[in-house]
Amino acid sequence: MGAALLLLLANAAALLLLLLPAQALNQDGLYLLDAKRALTVPAAALADWNPRDATPCNWTGIDCDTTAAFVTGISLPSLNLAGSFPAALCRIPRLRSIDLSDNYIGPDLDIARCTALVRLDISTNDLVGPLPDALADLPDLLYLNLQSNNFSGPIPDSFARFAKLQSLSLVYNLLGGEVPGFLGAVATLRELNLSYNPFAPGPLPPRLGDLSALRVLWLAGCNLVGAIPPSLGRLTNLTDLDLSTNALTGPIPPEITGLTSAIQIELYNNSLSGPIPPGFGKLQDLRGIDFAMNKLHGAIPEDLFRAPKLETVHLYANALTGPVPESVASAPSLSELRLFANRLNGTLPADLGRTTPLVCIDLSDNAISGEIPPGICDRGELQELLMLDNMLSGRIPDALGRCRSLRRVRLSNNRLAGDVPDAVWGLPHMSLLELNDNQLTGQISPVIAGAANLSKLVLSNNRLTGSIPSDIGSVSKLYELSADGNMLSGPLPSSLGGLPELGRLVLRNNSLSGQLLRGIDSWKKLSELNLADNGFTGSIPPELGDLPVLNYLDLSGNQLTGEVPMQLENLKLNQFNVSDNQLRGPLPPQYATEAYRNSFLGNPELCGEIAGLCPDSTQGRSSKYHSGFAWMMRSIFIFAAVILVAGVAWFYCRYRSFNRSKLMRADRSKWTLTSFHKLSFSEYEILDCLDEDNVIGSGASGKVYKVVLSNGEVVAVKKLWSAAVKNRDAENGGSAADDSFEAEVRTLGKIRHKNIVKLWCCCIHKDCKLLVYEYMPNGSLGDVLHGAKAGLLDWATRYKIALDAAEGLSYLHHDCVPAIVHRDVKSNNILLDAEFSARVADFGVAKVVEGTGRAAKSMSVIAGSCGYIAPEYAYTLRVNEKSDTYSFGVVLLELVTGKPPVDPEFGEKDLVKWVCSTMEQKGVEHVLDSRLDMDFKDEIVRVLNIGLVCTSSLPINRPAMRRVVKMLQEVRVEGRPPRMDKDGKLSPYYYEDASDQGSSV
Repeated sequence: MGAALLLLLANAAALLLLLLPAQALNQDGLYLLDAKRALTVPAAALADWNPRDATPCNWTGIDCDTTAAFVTGISLPSLNLAGSFPAALCRIPRLRSIDLSDNYIGPDLDIARCTALVRLDISTNDLVGPLPDALADLPDLLYLNLQSNNFSGPIPDSFARFAKLQSLSLVYNLLGGEVPGFLGAVATLRELNLSYNPFAPGPLPPRLGDLSALRVLWLAGCNLVGAIPPSLGRLTNLTDLDLSTNALTGPIPPEITGLTSAIQIELYNNSLSGPIPPGFGKLQDLRGIDFAMNKLHGAIPEDLFRAPKLETVHLYANALTGPVPESVASAPSLSELRLFANRLNGTLPADLGRTTPLVCIDLSDNAISGEIPPGICDRGELQELLMLDNMLSGRIPDALGRCRSLRRVRLSNNRLAGDVPDAVWGLPHMSLLELNDNQLTGQISPVIAGAANLSKLVLSNNRLTGSIPSDIGSVSKLYELSADGNMLSGPLPSSLGGLPELGRLVLRNNSLSGQLLRGIDSWKKLSELNLADNGFTGSIPPELGDLPVLNYLDLSGNQLTGEVPMQLENLKLNQFNVSDNQLRGPLPPQYATEAYRNSFLGNPELCGEIAGLCPDSTQGRSSKYHSGFAWMMRSIFIFAAVILVAGVAWFYCRYRSFNRSKLMRADRSKWTLTSFHKLSFSEYEILDCLDEDNVIGSGASGKVYKVVLSNGEVVAVKKLWSAAVKNRDAENGGSAADDSFEAEVRTLGKIRHKNIVKLWCCCIHKDCKLLVYEYMPNGSLGDVLHGAKAGLLDWATRYKIALDAAEGLSYLHHDCVPAIVHRDVKSNNILLDAEFSARVADFGVAKVVEGTGRAAKSMSVIAGSCGYIAPEYAYTLRVNEKSDTYSFGVVLLELVTGKPPVDPEFGEKDLVKWVCSTMEQKGVEHVLDSRLDMDFKDEIVRVLNIGLVCTSSLPINRPAMRRVVKMLQEVRVEGRPPRMDKDGKLSPYYYEDASDQGSSV
């Protein structure tokens, strides 16, 4: 009996063991599972977080103490985690480190209970609202990285209480207020990064000079004004100082040379003035200085280049004078010297480059004279030699032909003479050779066949002779050959027709002869062909009509014969000229119009209506009979047309009178006029002119009339649809809709900016609302850009429009209090005046962003237009200024590509995705508008890249519109190098052709 009982008990125990898990997950693991459940986690992420494990120490992203099983760290970056910060993490008692960077955590950060934290990195997420005061109460916190979120409001006073904090990064948020001086009380700080926040204009706090342990101070793009405080010179442990892209004024204080540990000092893009103080040469660890784009003047200090580790010097775009110091030739580590766009003169040190490991030297746009130093590439590392727009003379050094590292040579607009050394023509890595506007002689050497990477060869306006060698056909990457204004002779080599990348061929004003090339099927990318003022004979090749992107064709001033080929009608030419040849016969119908009169001058045997009919030698008497009969039929047709037009006009006048009287039947005394400027007209004059024949546009929100006033002024009147008003009423909350509308109009009526369309007044009667704007004679950018007038928009005009519109939006976002979000930025809402200056218009769905911050505001319905709507707005209905930035980025892409935001050509993609995928698969050339002059390709590509930054899928990665304005302005400040942020990523100042450091194309 006892044995049976024991057996029964043993079986029960075994069964119980089977039913219970072998081990239970410890408490830290349970907290982690709670945190996981609080987040939205992609299926493939955290798959090994197994609740049946004893501890979480082998789970993805989990660190544990080596001797015990408690969790000390969690690192889950870039896993697409979404949701609020999981409070369960703060219940893990020994958790010292949290890294949730590059996810979608937000909108709140509840961190108060994480009292053991030493390190917190929650950068690049979706956190909004003010910075939590509780962060300063974490007693052991050493490292805090909150960059690239949407925190707003001022930095709280509590941040002065950090007990042990060593690193604070708040870069790329939406923080307001001034840069606070109380951070100078956090004595333990070693790194302080507040860069690229829209702080209120304010000084750089002198108290930051009290941070004696500070090693890194990054305050770029913080809206700092005033002088650099001398107290910063006390930061003897500082290795990196970045005060760039602010509005700092006054001199560089000499105390800055007391930063004895400095490695990098960046003060570029401010308004600093005065001389560069001596003393930087004594800084033993200094590797780079960047004082570019200021107003510095005086000579470059001789001792500057004596800093033993100095590698990069950027002083471009200032007003520096005097010669380049002799000491530069003995700088032992100097690799990059950019001094362009100053007023430097004198000759260059004769030994420059012999002992200095130069990689890039840009001295363009100065007044430097003398010869190019012969040993400038003796170290064999030189890649960029940029000295255009100076007064250099003498020969191009023979030694450059041995500089096989060279990639870019720009020596245009100097006084260089003699032959180009043979070896220079064939340097294997060179992509750009610009020698135009000099006094060079000799021939293009056959050695050019070795230039396997040459893309751009510009030789214009020299004294080159001889023929173009057939070896040029081996330069398979050649995009541009410009050699106009020389004395080249002989025929075009047939090998030229086989260059597949050729986009520009400009050989005007030479002595070339023979027939024009046939067999040019490879010229699929050719957009410009200019062979004018030579001695070419024979006929115009019909094959030219098959070139898909050719839009500039000039064959004038030759001896061409035969007819103008009908195949040329296939082309969409912005410039067409075959004047002063010996062409004959009828013109193709497309070109037989007045618009092309100047295209055919000096060809007396050409026939066409624009030059008079062909001589009447073959028509005889019958032509008079046919002419009389034609006149009779024409008269009958005209008479019938007059009767028809008169009838339509009578009917239309009656209809117009009816509509106008319907509008005017409302008691005029009940119309309310609110004016925002001094008016020279009354509401009655506006009402009298709202005829259907004055309608110039109609859209979703209303109808627009052109009204010519009695004083000759012209205004545009927008009559809102009643339905549109009701829809806005619904969004704004029912009965308060009228008050909201009037308040919105009053807000917009206060706007005074040259790039915002002027609202003269509004007229209101019941549900009828009229907005009276200044009249813009060139209509909208969208209509011009995507219509028949696109040829009017050359690159200079498009760039001006982009900058104008950016400044208008920047005003709305940063200078209006409270800020205004447009919500419907698109090319059709950018209007153009008579001079093609741009104004942002149509604020029908604009919203005020209340409060001091820039937190996203939720909307009940989506506003905006297809192709322009920011991704996050479409699925969250949350809107802030970054939504406008995205839409403006699409407009920039329109200006660069010439394509609309959505098009059947893109398939299921929009313009943004089409540009990205096409560039990745085919290269940047395939997205640029072929109608644009590729002389400006560098600028065009830079604007393209600004557009891509603005249309980043994450709002935190988009620049503020104030920064977009600066970026666009810098497009034409030549030589802007690519900027990296402190994590080594490309900043919004990145340009596609970042190595194009010098001056205009």
